[in-house]
Amino acid sequence: MVSTSNPSEPPAGRTWRTYFPQGDLWVFGYGSLIWKPPPHYDQRIPGYIDGYVRRFWQASTDHRGTPEVPGRVVTVIEREFWETLDDPQAHLESASGKVWGAAYHIPASHAEEVHDYLDIREIDGYTVHYTPFHPISAVPASAATTTTTTQAGGSSSSPITCMVYIGRPSNPQFLRDPARREPQDVAQVISRGHGQSGKNTEYLYLLEKALEGIGLGSADVHVTELVRRVEAIERERAVVEEAEAEQEVKKYLAEASRDAHAGFFRDD
Repeated sequence: MVSTSNPSEPPAGRTWRTYFPQGDLWVFGYGSLIWKPPPHYDQRIPGYIDGYVRRFWQASTDHRGTPEVPGRVVTVIEREFWETLDDPQAHLESASGKVWGAAYHIPASHAEEVHDYLDIREIDGYTVHYTPFHPISAVPASAATTTTTTQAGGSSSSPITCMVYIGRPSNPQFLRDPARREPQDVAQVISRGHGQSGKNTEYLYLLEKALEGIGLGSADVHVTELVRRVEAIERERAVVEEAEAEQEVKKYLAEASRDAHAGFFRDD
């Protein structure tokens, strides 16, 4: 389970040196970090964390939306808590409880800088937590911390403690209203969302492609189902926009024809 920082401690999870005493850092990404990694990493390892569910249940008022029109981005939810929620897609969820993504090793020389960068990048409702990450490729002992070496032992079967940014259900951006968590509502919001990092649809499509690139069981039904819904909305919108454009052209040609006809018969 996740180990969280104490609220009485300094903000932004500055307990990280407790988990990484040699000063380097492991960071797990399950959303945009998969395709837009942190700077200065020297290893990228695919794998998963256990006991969570990935959902587009976090509002985005900066990167993929605005305060006036928030977009939707992913968070992970502890599975035990998620099972108490009303989720229309619960029947599609795998019983494994695995959330696939990628872990990044940041050398000690850049760990503090990268931590600051991630704090700013994940400022909109996310907080720092620590959880075991299960790699699907070996971790070279030469690049591992003392903690990691003990846990991973250079083996793909042993977990590595990773720092992870999670939008907890207690944060103000979490979608508390069940109606806003309905897949079609989420898809509608994503289809029109836009923030400082670009379109909300881009975030969704890149996540799907990134998960496909990881392979080895990384399929996420929630993500692929949202892609299907958003693509259907975009196709429908394109048909409507094409029809509206056609009507505008017909209107313009009709008005031009009337003007020309009136001009021909005008008695000057």
